[in-house]
Amino acid sequence: MFLHHIIQTLFVISGTIALLAAILDWEWFFASDNAAPLVRRIGRTKSRWLYGTMGMVLIATAIGFYFQIKNSV
Repeated sequence: MFLHHIIQTLFVISGTIALLAAILDWEWFFASDNAAPLVRRIGRTKSRWLYGTMGMVLIATAIGFYFQIKNSV
């Protein structure tokens, strides 16, 4: 059960960072080695939309995990 909480926490943290980076247009995030190739390929605006959507999906997945675990106990 403890491992589930760690995974949920990682999903929420990752999703929050991705969502905030998209909303606040963090330069350090989009200039990083991991995000820069995507920004060059599809552009900054589309990258922000993609990361924002991905952040919401990660947060929603963590919430889904929470209710799934809560209902199975």
